[in-house]
Amino acid sequence: MTIEQNAKRDQILPPPIPDTNNHRKRLLIGLSGVFLLLGMVYLFYWLLLGRYEETTDDAYVGGNSVQVMSHIPGRVTQISAEETDLVKKGEIVVQLDKADAEIALKLAQAQLGLIVRQVSRYYDEVNQLKANVQAQQDNFERATEDYKRRQGLVVNKSISEEDLRHAKIALDSARDAVTVAKQQLAGAVTLVGNTDLYHHPQVEQAIVNVRNAYLQWRRTTVYAPVTGYVAKRPVQVGQQINTNTILMVIVPLEQVWVDANFKESQLKNIRIGQSAEAISDAYGSGVKYKGTVIGLNPGTGSAFDLLPPQNATGNWIKIVQRLPVRIGLDKEQLKKYPLRKGLSMTVTVNTRNRKGEVLEQDSSTKVIYESADDSADLQEADKIIDNILNENAKNTSPITP
Repeated sequence: MTIEQNAKRDQILPPPIPDTNNHRKRLLIGLSGVFLLLGMVYLFYWLLLGRYEETTDDAYVGGNSVQVMSHIPGRVTQISAEETDLVKKGEIVVQLDKADAEIALKLAQAQLGLIVRQVSRYYDEVNQLKANVQAQQDNFERATEDYKRRQGLVVNKSISEEDLRHAKIALDSARDAVTVAKQQLAGAVTLVGNTDLYHHPQVEQAIVNVRNAYLQWRRTTVYAPVTGYVAKRPVQVGQQINTNTILMVIVPLEQVWVDANFKESQLKNIRIGQSAEAISDAYGSGVKYKGTVIGLNPGTGSAFDLLPPQNATGNWIKIVQRLPVRIGLDKEQLKKYPLRKGLSMTVTVNTRNRKGEVLEQDSSTKVIYESADDSADLQEADKIIDNILNENAKNTSPITP
């Protein structure tokens, strides 16, 4: 074939088509394989784990906020803790003016000593009246013998009728004196009968007054009821406070939890005791807290609003409700990575184990949280009372009628 013939053939035949369709087809097949593989991986993940997990990012750290308040009114003279400070249980945080309380305590102690001495005198009076009854009884017996003897003398005309009448009057007077003495004794015994000095009502009332005055004096010093961090301190030095004045707010961070607000459609398989995992926005995904479902709230947040929603209206739009689920966290992790109230969390609950209860079935009998009490102060007050009783008391044995 000549060169001219070849040129004519090239002009007649179209140029060769590049193999792009095969390349595109291979690319689509590869992408389909990748998506299919990812789908299979997700399917296996969902079958093994995903279908047992419920996740929400509507979760926040909760905890106790302990309000420090005074038992008595007074004027603030000293403040020993500032906001963000750590205070330990039993440490002094606020000091009130002690002058009035010290005067009241000394007055109560003096009154206790005075009443103890007065009641001791009641016991002395009982002993005196017992001796008086015996003396009057002897007089009555002597008057009885005189009267009987004079009756025989009147028959013999040894004495006159007037002497016999005088003897009869003396006998009646002696009888009346015995009656009066016994009534006086009964009245005195009523004041102290069947009790000893330490348990006499007047003494016990004075003891209560001393205890109360001592507590009032001790309460001029306000101690931290729990260990925690001071979140607020509205009180100022020189401020006149009342018993309803909030001095400061302490947050004990060793007892915090997470309130995870799950949708109502996620609650079907959540049970008490299931394991959970919580991630804080503050520390990121590098810190995963181990948790446990410890309770489900008995109502949604909107149900406890001051003005709960009324859905019985003509125009009604369904809104998915959320229910708080309380998650307890590992205490060791909290020590290493402390959380603060109100921080945002992401919570995932593993619902594989569904043997637990949806709501707690047994009432709690344990003490969840407690603060310092005044029992130690009363022991100190009792020592003061014992000293006063020992210095002023006598005739401490009980008297029976």
